[in-house]
Amino acid sequence: MKKTMIAALSMLLLAASEPARVDDLGWMAGDWVREADGRWTEESWTRPRGGLMLGHSRSGRGETVREFEYLRLQTAADGTIAYIAQPGGRAPVAFALVRHDAASATFENAAHDYPQRIHYAREGDGLTATISRLDGTQAMRWDYRRR
Repeated sequence: MKKTMIAALSMLLLAASEPARVDDLGWMAGDWVREADGRWTEESWTRPRGGLMLGHSRSGRGETVREFEYLRLQTAADGTIAYIAQPGGRAPVAFALVRHDAASATFENAAHDYPQRIHYAREGDGLTATISRLDGTQAMRWDYRRR
């Protein structure tokens, strides 16, 4: 029993020490949509390849697009994962991956005005995206379904 526990703990420590890879976030891939009260938001992510996932989003009302954003998940030179957003095509803002598991990921940038935290979670055919300040205030949430 003691040897089994030691082996299990060793495996957990080894898994915890392995750096994250963009491939670990492949569960985000797909076309996602949210529609309510005449408003809509769409977000799409490519499957991971070569340490990169490309994404984009757009939102609007009726046939009018109100906002769009270019997105990417990529491996930085130091091996860390960054979520890079370009709202409206403006200059990129990077958020570092700080936590992830098999179906969720959290990215943070304390120096950014808002948002400072971006969190994604997947459950079945649903994807939830939440943005907030680091302390969780001013949270906004999008519940998407697979298109």
